[in-house]
Amino acid sequence: SFARLTGTVSTANRGGFIQFRRQLDDPVPADIGGIRLIVRGNGERYFVHLRTTGTLLPWQFYQSGFEAPATWTEVRLPLPTFRASGSLLRATPSASTLTSVGVVAYGRDHEALLDVREIGFY
Repeated sequence: SFARLTGTVSTANRGGFIQFRRQLDDPVPADIGGIRLIVRGNGERYFVHLRTTGTLLPWQFYQSGFEAPATWTEVRLPLPTFRASGSLLRATPSASTLTSVGVVAYGRDHEALLDVREIGFY
């Protein structure tokens, strides 16, 4: 089984994203290296958005990107590759403060087709 993210991403009228998100019920170990996904897609660039105890406003997040080829592929996104969406956030997220993980088609006009079989930490 897998989750499928599909649809038209449009930047018209200041739009521009489709996402699914999972709240983290349990604390994440402080010593993780990053986020691990098993994905397949249409060759487009997608993103993982992390929210933390410090991302209080709806438009605040940490972002790292990846390409999704047509075959199932493991993607590893080290925490230091996640960039803050604004200057009010610390430069990179701290694992122990993570509250949710989102998978996002974002920022440009395109057709999204992304399957996600696993999301975890390494």
